[in-house]
Amino acid sequence: MALKSKLAIAAGKSSYWFLHNVMHGGTSLPGKITLAIDPDVLKELAKDYEIVIVTGTNGKTLTTALTVKVLKQKYPEILTNPSGSNMKQGIVSTFLSAKKVKNGKKIAVLETDEANVPIISQYVAPTAFVLTNIFRDQLDRFGEIYTTYNKILQGIKMHPQAKIIANGDEPLFHNLQDLPNQVVYFGFDNQPDQDQKAPANTDGVLCPKCNHILHYYSRSYGNLGKYFCPHCGFERPELTYRMNQIVDQTPQSSTVKVDDHEFTLHIGGTYNIYNALAAYSVGAEFNLLPHEITKALGADDKNIFGRQEVVHVGDKDVTIILVKNPVGLDQVLQMIKTDKNPFSLAFLLNANYADGIDTSWIWDGSFEELPFDHIPSVLTGGERYKDITFRMRVAGVPEEHFAQRPDLKEAVNYIKQMPTKHVYVLATYTAMLQLRKMLADEGYIKGGME
Repeated sequence: MALKSKLAIAAGKSSYWFLHNVMHGGTSLPGKITLAIDPDVLKELAKDYEIVIVTGTNGKTLTTALTVKVLKQKYPEILTNPSGSNMKQGIVSTFLSAKKVKNGKKIAVLETDEANVPIISQYVAPTAFVLTNIFRDQLDRFGEIYTTYNKILQGIKMHPQAKIIANGDEPLFHNLQDLPNQVVYFGFDNQPDQDQKAPANTDGVLCPKCNHILHYYSRSYGNLGKYFCPHCGFERPELTYRMNQIVDQTPQSSTVKVDDHEFTLHIGGTYNIYNALAAYSVGAEFNLLPHEITKALGADDKNIFGRQEVVHVGDKDVTIILVKNPVGLDQVLQMIKTDKNPFSLAFLLNANYADGIDTSWIWDGSFEELPFDHIPSVLTGGERYKDITFRMRVAGVPEEHFAQRPDLKEAVNYIKQMPTKHVYVLATYTAMLQLRKMLADEGYIKGGME
């Protein structure tokens, strides 16, 4: 190991120890310090690992967490970045935190920001790329969906030996078959065939081969489904792993069958079934048996950082849900509106770099479909509270049920006074971090940044 790398790693590990043991936080700063000394240090840190890169627009954090749970059935020590710090400095920090593996494989499952896939791929040799989906997200960073897809492709092309485990219901991913990599597809196969189109304002419904409008035999949401092009014959590839039945769904859980193996996922939302299916596919490709995979996926052991995490605040059960783009927001709204009990709703909107500075995506969410007669209290807050307040007013929130609290501390105090036991808090990324830190400072959770 070069002297520069040794110095960089020593400085990084020291800062990591101090920040985590004294300051109780710091997921990216140790990486920044390390990279300032040796910009290429990741190559040294990652050289002995089998690496699974999880990327895509939505679902990276939960897919990563579920994949780790699955692989731990066979490999007890898995290195990962659970807090979603998924850019280069965060991934370096993850390797700095690694413990020595005494026996067996050294495996890292790394959530990776889409734009950072080609950056990280310069330094590591992934065993597999897991691709969740491509949706419109943070236009200021990514532009349209094809730009995002091409960034991911750029990284994959550096590693033709890596296996690709991809969502077969995403039309863009069909073109992966043109690469030399082995490609394995997962998807939904739980509905009877019926010729249909996606709604008119759906992104990504042009045939990648001939640019005609795609049709669907079945559709889950957004542009995902069993697609086909009546013009050129382009159609969904053959699936290796399939979700073939939704047995039951609530806002808190989904019971499904994957390849006829049933389990209950203890987190709601159709979009999270895709994340579980991705994790199932990774486990199967790592030679785990179906009962081992479903045991892991069915375990209800802890919440995932900011992803439908339930925090007990006084006598309230507060569910924190990250929202960041039109498709994800709409799926969250579809999920919470199925709650059979009255609930309160808060939306904390920021527009920092990590959130995306454009807030226009909130207008694509179907707020109008929420059962406001079932929601006795609605709160808006965050740095861009005026934007989400106006959106909620347009959606028809009754003024007598409506409050605005731009200051986060005041928003938390208001949540404590809401009239229902269950409160859903929808928050953009930096608002979610600020909320968790405040809840940690008040002793409701341990650690605001982990």
